[in-house]
Amino acid sequence: MTLPKQDPTANHVGQDVTGYLPDSSRVIGVSGFRPEDDAVWRLAVPHLHVRSNDAHTAYSYGLAKALCDLHPEADRDVVLPAIILHDTGWSRVPEDEVLEAIRPGGGRKDLVLLHEKEGAAIARDVLGQLGRDPEQIEEIVQIVDGHDSRLTSLSLNDSLVKDADKLWRLTPHGVDTVMDWFGLTRGQAHLLIGSRVHEHLFTDAARTIARGLASVATIDSTPQRLALG
Repeated sequence: MTLPKQDPTANHVGQDVTGYLPDSSRVIGVSGFRPEDDAVWRLAVPHLHVRSNDAHTAYSYGLAKALCDLHPEADRDVVLPAIILHDTGWSRVPEDEVLEAIRPGGGRKDLVLLHEKEGAAIARDVLGQLGRDPEQIEEIVQIVDGHDSRLTSLSLNDSLVKDADKLWRLTPHGVDTVMDWFGLTRGQAHLLIGSRVHEHLFTDAARTIARGLASVATIDSTPQRLALG
């Protein structure tokens, strides 16, 4: 997996402007993992090295944080651990069968249900190790156990987890990943993703984010953008 560019390869302005940057506390959306969520991540990540679920989960966490910011009435102590843990169960599904669960023209509901059940068990174990609140553990476990198969939402917290999970597919990393899962061009992958995302979101905030991400994904495959190299 290629990491996003972290350091510049040039400085065309020829001056050091870093002293003029604002304090991060004054800028929306630049904070990373909360310390309490990093503790969950460290225990969850050994279960996420399947089907790019590690990077998928990290990006979904960022999207879940944004949705929590837009829905301050949500309980981020439920939403954020739940999004970190939601796909851990794929680690207990035979790796050569994982993509069969979501293959276009096919699908294995039994595998989807299996990964949800196993993920719920992993979530209970991880959160128990960390001594989290028992009521929050129960809610998180319930969210994980049904995050894909359950077509309705149990609560706002559940809606935000479901929406963050789906929104990742429209990110550049999500499109790249789906392309290689199924051998699709970028445009074909975007068609598949769009058909599985826009009409299946629960919140207006997520629908707005999805439109923005989709517009970027579309431009990435236009002749005008491709001609620029």
